[in-house]
Amino acid sequence: MSEAGQASARAAALDPELDGVTAAISSDLERARSTAALIAAARGWPAVRSVRGLRERGAGDWTGLTREEIEIAWPGSLGDRAVVGGAPPPIPGGEPTAAVTARAVVTLHRVAEQLPGTSVLVVSHGALIRLVEQHVGGDPAPVPNLGGRWVEVSRGRILLGPGAGPLANPTSRPLANRGTGPVADPSGAPRGASLEALEQAG
Repeated sequence: MSEAGQASARAAALDPELDGVTAAISSDLERARSTAALIAAARGWPAVRSVRGLRERGAGDWTGLTREEIEIAWPGSLGDRAVVGGAPPPIPGGEPTAAVTARAVVTLHRVAEQLPGTSVLVVSHGALIRLVEQHVGGDPAPVPNLGGRWVEVSRGRILLGPGAGPLANPTSRPLANRGTGPVADPSGAPRGASLEALEQAG
């Protein structure tokens, strides 16, 4: 992670959007782990646990290549990387979007089961966040660094909360966008967790 990314993560930790959050979990990839660790340390949360199920989709034939190298080998393929039909377009040899969605959803349910009744920061990656958003009926849009989405995970369901813009940049969105907490369960069963899925810092 760059020095600017580290500074952004530390600044994000001060954002009131995270008031009431008590822990962070991250993808096991380095920038996500570092982002979560910096925020957790600044907030005084427990050590961050990293989870493989939250990692970015596998890049297949593009792994380790620069944008320029991809454009040379697959002309025009990066020009239309927007969400198509609710999901990012396939990457040659990459992890299928259905597989990314399935592992992300399973992982979010596990986090909610392990930390019931809490609000947790989940630091992951833009494509994964957009796929979860699409899975729960949202209209996925690009997720900026340190931007996120609130979701409520309870009793086998994931509900999309209000969108959140980049942390530590209050001019980008109203702070009131934050959800008010886990969705009430009419059965009286134990609540799940309120999670903010956050894109890693740059």
